Amino acid sequence: MLLLTWILFVVFALPATLSFHVSSNHRNAVATKQPLYLFNFNTSPSSSTIGGAAKIPSNTKDRNNQAINGIKSAIKSPRTPSLPLIECEFPALEALNKLGDGSLRSALEAEDANLSFVQQLIKGISPGAPLLGPKVLLVVSSSASKSFLSRAQQIKAANNVCSLKDGLPSNISKDDICIFVTPSSRGDYQAAVKLAESQSVKAVIIVNGYAKDQKSVPGTATMAYYLKPLTYNSRVAGYLIRSYPSSWTVLDSFSKEVLKTFSDDEILVKGANTPDLRDSVRLIQQKSVDDAIRYRQM
Repeated sequence: MLLLTWILFVVFALPATLSFHVSSNHRNAVATKQPLYLFNFNTSPSSSTIGGAAKIPSNTKDRNNQAINGIKSAIKSPRTPSLPLIECEFPALEALNKLGDGSLRSALEAEDANLSFVQQLIKGISPGAPLLGPKVLLVVSSSASKSFLSRAQQIKAANNVCSLKDGLPSNISKDDICIFVTPSSRGDYQAAVKLAESQSVKAVIIVNGYAKDQKSVPGTATMAYYLKPLTYNSRVAGYLIRSYPSSWTVLDSFSKEVLKTFSDDEILVKGANTPDLRDSVRLIQQKSVDDAIRYRQM
């Protein structure tokens, strides 16, 4: 009993600044002081997982490629053919600590990261843009700053860039693709849903929506890519990943082991396009405790 109590103390009470790296032969945890990062584990772009198609991305480029491929699959065959509304959601910055520090500098870095992804996305879904392929309309939030709109307008691959403050252009055709980058108000989401429901465009893509609630995006939409780092004891211990059309997958960040997979019906909050994270978090927590006990007994 005393041994178990001490092990649980180690698991629960380590300082928030500690992060763990695992050797290739065994899981001796070596604590090193460093910030919390999205890609701070031992993996490679070619690494595979057991039991599913989901894979932990090794860097920003790898993540972007996964997201773009998922979006392309969703455009080709959305979950609900009558609603070509597609979402992708992932941490914009590798340094996870910056996402919640509230600083203007971090906010601007996140904006630039989202715009950089959008530029790559446009090239992925419309390689000949802006001259060939489907036309791409880039839409920014009605509450976006003039600076953000100006930076979005510098994306030359987009055929048109507009703010929802001015409304959507009238010359949209059925072959066009509309990308809503970081919508943040109820009106933004309603505009995206309404456009998709009208089926007047080929697809509507929402990239990293802010201030999203359960009513923002209907449950019949398609989550093309989702990457959620699951922290435990102030470290990234696992991930919930969805790369359409694969299942939602919970992976351990160290062993890359697939802990469980979920279908849309199993994981999405009823009536919403948002996953319920409770089961995923419990799986990661239990795996961390079990591993700590097992390796202390070796």
